[in-house]
Amino acid sequence: MSHWDLIIVGAGPAGLTAGIYGTYYDLKTLILEEKMPGGKAAEIPRIENLPGFPAGITGSAFVNNLLQQCQKSGAEIHELEKVDELRLKSDTKVVKTEKAEYTADTIILASGSHPKFLQVPGEAKFRGRGVSYCAVCDGAFFTGKKVIVVGDGGPAACVAIYLSELASEVTLVHQRARLGAEKILVDDLKTRGVHVLSNTKLREIAGDASVRRVALVNVQTNATTEMGVDGVFFQVETIPNSQCAQDAGVHVDEHGYIIVDESQKTNIDGVYAAGDVTTTALKMIVRATGEASLAVKKLVSEAAEKIEA
Repeated sequence: MSHWDLIIVGAGPAGLTAGIYGTYYDLKTLILEEKMPGGKAAEIPRIENLPGFPAGITGSAFVNNLLQQCQKSGAEIHELEKVDELRLKSDTKVVKTEKAEYTADTIILASGSHPKFLQVPGEAKFRGRGVSYCAVCDGAFFTGKKVIVVGDGGPAACVAIYLSELASEVTLVHQRARLGAEKILVDDLKTRGVHVLSNTKLREIAGDASVRRVALVNVQTNATTEMGVDGVFFQVETIPNSQCAQDAGVHVDEHGYIIVDESQKTNIDGVYAAGDVTTTALKMIVRATGEASLAVKKLVSEAAEKIEA
């Protein structure tokens, strides 16, 4: 069983940033990632609002830069290693994975979130056969085809913009009266000829071996229409990856997001959280990286105070 000064659960922007700062403070740092490093950020077609990138940057390129910096800093990253159990109540924390068991003085939970399935009729049936939750992963399969994007805000707009470079026709469907995206994205949607259907809800996905059509309903008039499409891309609400933390006694809100104070501390000493898994309302990369650096700074200062005491 190996011992670490700091173990970080999750290798998205928050986790990788915590790894960079942890090694900066000379902490022996391990990052455990269930899948591949990058989290949802790696799936963003283009990030337009990240400071320092006036021309924007693809999510995969940003994540690759962050990963290289983290590796160069000296943090050890174990990908494809799922955390099964956390034991956090004692001074020495225990992290059990599918492959090994580790101990640490401090823990940062940066496990992110995952898409919430809408349970629309046909969604589960056609998952992987026209229904997708990752435009970057699956977009190329829909080159020259008709697709719809279901979701609201900047993330949904970015997905629609990305797909407009591949698909023959892109329609963005959302339930609000006005698309909640930045003006630069709304203007880009218009320039690219993306159809935006406001006040509209996806009612059903239908087809044969793959998706062939969708049923849409206007939330104001209840009028239903059908549209022939080849693909449905969801960019919707997310669910926090916090079950292990909850099982270990970490406090969460009614939606499962980890509750932290202004220093990213949880209710358990030596345990911090950062990024999309927390209760922060602003789910943005800049916020996640800021929270991660703050968590590391706080845990370092608290460790120093204990030594002095």
